Amino acid sequence: MFKFLTGLLADPHPKPLTADDADLALAALLVRLARSDGHYDEDERFHIDQVLTARSGLSHIEAAELRARAEEAEAEAPDTVRFTRALKEKIAYEDRIGVIEALWQVALADDARNPEEDALIRLAARLLGVSDRDSGLARQRVAAGLP
Repeated sequence: MFKFLTGLLADPHPKPLTADDADLALAALLVRLARSDGHYDEDERFHIDQVLTARSGLSHIEAAELRARAEEAEAEAPDTVRFTRALKEKIAYEDRIGVIEALWQVALADDARNPEEDALIRLAARLLGVSDRDSGLARQRVAAGLP
């Protein structure tokens, strides 16, 4: 499970992410975001599952299984910096904006902004190479409920 993450960080000539690896990477970032304030509950797990279902076309059971794997992978990941840097090199800019949108979907699910979550999203956006403007527009789309 953690093998693909270590491969991302260590391989000088990495292969493109498979769809499964990309889904796990996104799920791990969502879990990291949800855990960033020190409070990770069933409601947050539900919202992560919803995002994964909508973005990846997974069933609810598959999304829950992916999230469970991501919880383990996130706990083992050394830090967000190395993780997002590795992803930046492997996914297109539009897909990186999609990652930021997914993070905002989880962060805004409870209708409250949290400083730890905001900080992690800013860090992820910067490390993924997503401009402040595009990150802000992603947040606005999510807040407005737009696709």
